[in-house]
Amino acid sequence: MKITIPELSLVILIGASGSGKSTFARKNFQQYEILSSDFCRGLVSDDENNQKASHDAFDVLHYIANKRLAAGKLTVIDATNVQPEDRKEYIKMAREFHVLPVAIVLNLPEQLCHERNQQRPDRQFGAHVVKRHTLALRRSLRGLEKEGFRYVYVLNSLEDINNIEIERQPLWNNRKHERGPFDIIGDIHGCCDELELLLEKLGYQKGDNYYHPEGRKVVFLGDLVDRGARILDTVNLVRNMVNSGTALCVPGNHEHKLLRKLRGKNVKVNHGLEQTLAEIDALPEDTREPYIKELREFIDSLVSHYVLDGGQLVVAHAGMKQAMQGRGSGAVREFALYGETTGEIDEFGLPVRFNWAGEYRGDAMVVYGHTPVPEAEWLNNTIDIDTGCVFGGKLTALRYPEKELVSVPAAKVYCEPVKPLVETLHVTSLQSENDDVLNVDDVLGKRIINVRLQNNITIREENAIAALEVMSRFAANPKWLIYLPPTMSPVETSKLPGYLEHPQEAFAYYQNQGISEVVCEEKHMGSRAVVIVCRDEDAVRKRFGLVNEGIGICYTRTGRKFFNDDALEAEFIAKINQALSTSNFWETFNTDWVCLDCELMPWSAKAQALLQNQYAPVGVSSRTGLGNAVAMLQKASARGVDVGAQLTAFTQRAQMANLYIDAYRRYCWDVNDISDIKLAPFHILATEGAVHTDKTHRWHMEQIAKIALCDPILLATHYKVIDLNDPSSQAEGINWWEQMTGAGGEGMVVKPMDYIVKGNRGIIQPAVKCRGQEYLRIIYGAEYTSLENLNRLRQRGLSHKRSLAMREFALGVESLERFVSHQPLRRIHECVFGILALESEPVDPRL
Repeated sequence: MKITIPELSLVILIGASGSGKSTFARKNFQQYEILSSDFCRGLVSDDENNQKASHDAFDVLHYIANKRLAAGKLTVIDATNVQPEDRKEYIKMAREFHVLPVAIVLNLPEQLCHERNQQRPDRQFGAHVVKRHTLALRRSLRGLEKEGFRYVYVLNSLEDINNIEIERQPLWNNRKHERGPFDIIGDIHGCCDELELLLEKLGYQKGDNYYHPEGRKVVFLGDLVDRGARILDTVNLVRNMVNSGTALCVPGNHEHKLLRKLRGKNVKVNHGLEQTLAEIDALPEDTREPYIKELREFIDSLVSHYVLDGGQLVVAHAGMKQAMQGRGSGAVREFALYGETTGEIDEFGLPVRFNWAGEYRGDAMVVYGHTPVPEAEWLNNTIDIDTGCVFGGKLTALRYPEKELVSVPAAKVYCEPVKPLVETLHVTSLQSENDDVLNVDDVLGKRIINVRLQNNITIREENAIAALEVMSRFAANPKWLIYLPPTMSPVETSKLPGYLEHPQEAFAYYQNQGISEVVCEEKHMGSRAVVIVCRDEDAVRKRFGLVNEGIGICYTRTGRKFFNDDALEAEFIAKINQALSTSNFWETFNTDWVCLDCELMPWSAKAQALLQNQYAPVGVSSRTGLGNAVAMLQKASARGVDVGAQLTAFTQRAQMANLYIDAYRRYCWDVNDISDIKLAPFHILATEGAVHTDKTHRWHMEQIAKIALCDPILLATHYKVIDLNDPSSQAEGINWWEQMTGAGGEGMVVKPMDYIVKGNRGIIQPAVKCRGQEYLRIIYGAEYTSLENLNRLRQRGLSHKRSLAMREFALGVESLERFVSHQPLRRIHECVFGILALESEPVDPRL
């Protein structure tokens, strides 16, 4: 015997004690799908037969059932469930989570159940218990469907139970196996002329039915009927495409109302239904009834919504909340057809609709229609593409996965809207503003962020709190913060005499990863900065939603504004904007904005307080103290006292103190005006429609060099390409580093030629820094090069720093990709906050 149950359902086993429910469950369902009341009694009391623990046991069972159903997992309740009041709780639960309740009844003879119980030492209770169960069960058999069970299966013998085969049936809305590509078309309302033009524009060809030579498929969002000039032509076109497999279609509220009318229900004929009925009445009498029958069958076959492309895309006429996606219930169908109203009526006499999309937090993209809007706009990974064709707007399609909108204008106004489309425009703008408001719940607590480059990255709660403190108190306007730079790991510790870091280790690391070519870039003596520049104020408003905040920003790696002087920042951004314009950057990249990863000099421009309060006092006190000690030792030596060893040691220490002062002074100069500032971009991170991580580092260097020619404020970064398979090329790179650091330079950054490189264990380090001996004196102290200090420092561990660098890099790329694909600000800031949170993890700050 084969029975069919929905793939997502709440299965209630019903049977007297001893009927074999647990054995049946284990045979036909997976281990974690089964929730046993006996097992839950054991959990709370250490005794599965302790009836006094039943109340607590069922609390546990119901809690777990709720969690499983919320997660979309089939759940089986293994308990007697013979009383209506017991089953009532599960029917309520199934409705709450929009799953289908299934009853499987094990209706075995009372005597058989009693004999089985007698054979079990843990079930020594009287026959009256089984008798009571059996009587209650049989009284319930006829009323199970009325109680709300969608499917009821009664097994009346051991043979039925032993020979049962359970088949799991996918829900009708489950089309996850269909990956597309799709062309999703909004409400048509009988505008067949525009539909045919749109299909042609989308590349569809007309044979027996419309089809796409590249195998694309149309998804119609309902409301095919009413109001337009060619209603039945529209229905016929869509129906034929659906029947031929070149389209899918979900029902709209207008189809639902038409179906009720065609079934003889008493419905009010308005809102364009009269035009549909008139077209039907105009059909030849001999074909009218067969056509009506076919029309009823077609509309009745339409599924409330579809889940497509592995769950990444959901389509429904009026939208679909996350908790309802891929589920089946009357409430789900109602929401798909009408959305959700607040119960209020607006000044046009229309119901006020609840803005479900403003609160949407699902991963799946939801494409819908129903409410006409002048322009389709993204909101929290949802988009309404009903652009009011029948009201004189346009018919719009969304190409998926490209996320490209394609439209054709309406030939005329077929029907005057009750609510003007401009009224909807205001609502849409309010929704966009709502999307820009960050919710603290989106960034607080322990979070697991799924990113393309590294799967799941965990953010601990305590680190998230630290990030929120920084962002809320010190950060720039969050609408600018689309990216934070990752930390960078140093090379492996060198064993060469006098060195803590050396290029040999960088080259060896990448060579061991199978990389043959690297780029060595000069490490500038400044502060890391992210610079965003827009072409003009219109671009700022359009892309960042900002007003009166200039045409760009420069911020630090912790999201703080780099300049305290707004006028200086405006002048700085204006000069970069002019350089971009002069170099034809906007036209070359087809963009109105750019995000650059840079180094801004001098270091003292941002680190003035650090220099004054930390480095300078250490340098001055060391020079003074050690200088006095050397002078005293020299006098003692002149008097014939044997202090040669001490004098040599203190002289060396005094020399190291002077080297320390010289090292940090190279990073400082006075900034009197804009000409004293230098900016060295080294990554063109992103422009409209593109994140440039698919380009080589040589490409970045070459493109930036063209811009740097256009203004002296910009510096092109010096670099060398090294062939790791050529020892002479490696030697050239080492020699270049030695010359650069010997002249007081900070060092270099070594990167694989490709921006992102994947190894056997995922992505490898995107860059390692190799700092010079004198720069490291600033980091580790004036006397770090003494042998005893150097040996101790060589024990430093890099594993945590490297892990941090990889995670922050993955989050940074993810945040840019989300911004470029027009995802909600909260989704971008999930990654930005994540980087800042990781920065509060304990790690040696000198690395």
